[in-house]
Amino acid sequence: MSVNTISRIIGAVVALGASVLFILYRLTTPPPMPWAIGIIAVITIAAIIITPYITVIPYQWMRDKIHASSASDLVAASAGLLLGLILAAVLTIPLQYLPFGLGQITPFLGAVIFGYLGITAAVLRKSDIAHLFQSTPFRRRERDEERGEERRKKRDQDKEPASSTQQAPAFPAMPILLDTSTIIDGRIADISQTGFVIGTLVVPRFVLNELQRIADSADTMRRNRGRRGLEILNRLQKDATVPIEIVDNDVEGIADVDGKLVKMARDIHCLIITNDFNLNRVAELQGVKVLNINELANAIKPVLLPGEDIHIKIMQDGKELNQGVGYLDDGTMIVVENGRQFMGTTIEVTVTRVLQTVAGRMIFAHPKQAGSSIHNVTTSIVAPAAAPAPPQPPAKQRPA
Repeated sequence: MSVNTISRIIGAVVALGASVLFILYRLTTPPPMPWAIGIIAVITIAAIIITPYITVIPYQWMRDKIHASSASDLVAASAGLLLGLILAAVLTIPLQYLPFGLGQITPFLGAVIFGYLGITAAVLRKSDIAHLFQSTPFRRRERDEERGEERRKKRDQDKEPASSTQQAPAFPAMPILLDTSTIIDGRIADISQTGFVIGTLVVPRFVLNELQRIADSADTMRRNRGRRGLEILNRLQKDATVPIEIVDNDVEGIADVDGKLVKMARDIHCLIITNDFNLNRVAELQGVKVLNINELANAIKPVLLPGEDIHIKIMQDGKELNQGVGYLDDGTMIVVENGRQFMGTTIEVTVTRVLQTVAGRMIFAHPKQAGSSIHNVTTSIVAPAAAPAPPQPPAKQRPA
């Protein structure tokens, strides 16, 4: 039995009992029996119809709203409602003296209006209110730390010589937002374990929902990518040295995930880690700092200078005649002039020039002149020695 059916039954019983009591005990002259039965039936049927719309449906709507809202929204709405009701209570004193019965209606309307305005204003400006309340203790703590540092320096100067080295200040950690492409890429787990990332990795709920939609996709490739992203999140929560946090914050009025990330980064003043080129450009245009994993990977590739010697395996033909192409361990392409003859072998080459393109770094080289060292094993076929010619019979002599 559904909740709506139960509410209809309860509403019908309550309406039936209330109508019978009203007719029997409240009316001085009860109507005739047919009229009384008709009135009771109409009230009962009306209660059966409208009971779910005034009990169950509003409750479910309120429950869904509370479930979809974040904890910060609920706290801000409660504070705004409290402030609005306080203002309405203050205005009730002059409003209750209004003539023509308005003194009884306007206080209730004032409570409703000011309560709604308080909730709306507090939810929309919750970030500014949070910064306002956090700024004073933070500044007080900063002043206390500065005073303590000055006293400690003065005490150290009295005990130690003036040439003593000073400790480098620690950089404050800040939250860093992760987008879906970064989680699926997986390199952020290895980067976080190295200690180069300082701060808390933050995964918004809408990013996690998009990752779950990708993992539930009918396309096999998308489903595998989504499951890989969930595994990376699990690895970050268990193994990474950098803390990771999943927050329920949402951005109203923006549908796409990239737009929500940029707006959220602007509101809480944090960074975004991504490898999405479009998100990188959009965030930079709106003044949001972006850490691009692809740019980091290009920056840490080994630097080769013209004249250096390296060993490279020729994997395929180049675009030009007699060119061979090989690759370093990080994927950098090496174009070897006159390297086609060494196909499938590892040779020593000399770098001639290095080009930085949009697609990455490209290196040109040629085989080392002083005897290229080939590291594969080759077999040589030796021709067998020629067999000696058979002896010729002696020539016959003519008789004299």
